[in-house]
Formats: sequence, structure tokens, C-alpha cells
Amino acid sequence: MGLPALWVTHPSFALTRNQQTTALGNGVLPLQALSAIRLALASA
Repeated sequence: MGLPALWVTHPSFALTRNQQTTALGNGVLPLQALSAIRLALASA
């Protein structure tokens, strides 16, 4: 997704994990899926 570190997780925001996930939306899913596929292929 390419967001800066602590984009929604910085302690000063005081967001719950659920609020952080909502703020990120589903934008992280494709990048996480790509990582999972690469790991699976590397271990095959």
C-alpha cells in the first residue's frame, strides 16, 4: 500500500485496532495477498 510507517498506528492517535483497520480499509489486502503468494511459492 506504500503508506508511511505509523500512518494510522501512531500512539498519539489513540485509535483502537478496529478503528485502525477501518481507516486502512481493504487497501492492504492486495499487498498482503502478494506477500502470501510469494512466500508460498518460495517454500514450494
